[in-house]
Amino acid sequence: MDAGAFSILAVDPTTGLLVAMAAFAASIVGGVSGYGVGLILPLVIVPVVGIAGVIPAMAVAMAMTNLSRVVAFWREIDLPRARLALAGAVPCCVVSSFVYTMLPTTAIAAVLGACLIGSIPMRRALARAGWRVGPRGVVAGGATYGILIGGMTGLGAIVIATFMAAGMEGAALIGSDALVSLFTNLVKVAVFGSRTTLDFDLAAAGFLLGLCTFPGAFVGRWLLRRFPMHVHTAMMDVIVLAGGLGFLWEAWKGA
Repeated sequence: MDAGAFSILAVDPTTGLLVAMAAFAASIVGGVSGYGVGLILPLVIVPVVGIAGVIPAMAVAMAMTNLSRVVAFWREIDLPRARLALAGAVPCCVVSSFVYTMLPTTAIAAVLGACLIGSIPMRRALARAGWRVGPRGVVAGGATYGILIGGMTGLGAIVIATFMAAGMEGAALIGSDALVSLFTNLVKVAVFGSRTTLDFDLAAAGFLLGLCTFPGAFVGRWLLRRFPMHVHTAMMDVIVLAGGLGFLWEAWKGA
């Protein structure tokens, strides 16, 4: 996979400021709901870094975003269940990240579009199912997340749904999800870096994005019990659907 000719020095200040503001706003959403950053930011940065550079840059940005949430919610994290999820997620993420590095740009756009659009009915179905899981179910949920997240971003709803089915809620839910996402994104950074998919410019862009998300985690923690979640959910569905259709359009044009 060719990461393209993105140069961070070529980004004009106005574009950089707009992306930074979007990153901060998205991080507040993520601090409230546990997901959303990885769904919103790819739509913002794809015109800047290109389709092939989205996932590598997002891996760095999401590692930093989730680090900030781990710090913000550290005392509430359910470490035993987070470890179970990681046991399934990390090895699967290694494999799927390697597969991603071998995909052409049109295939990446198609995968991004399909996963974004598919995440909407998936989240709704999981919310309606009312399922309950034990330790093995948490490991299986982590493995499912790991398989998908290696070549995708914004699938935190899978981990959230798994932890909720295990009986977690509130700050413990957000913090534990952040810990799992932190480690899977570090795996992606290592894999993409070893495969030259993640170069200095993309890593720098992801690092700067991540810095912009740090304050949002703490704002999100403050808003956690004050934000009308049904409004957030409806807005996220519209944004995700529009973004998914946009990626599919890019894939169709490229094909």
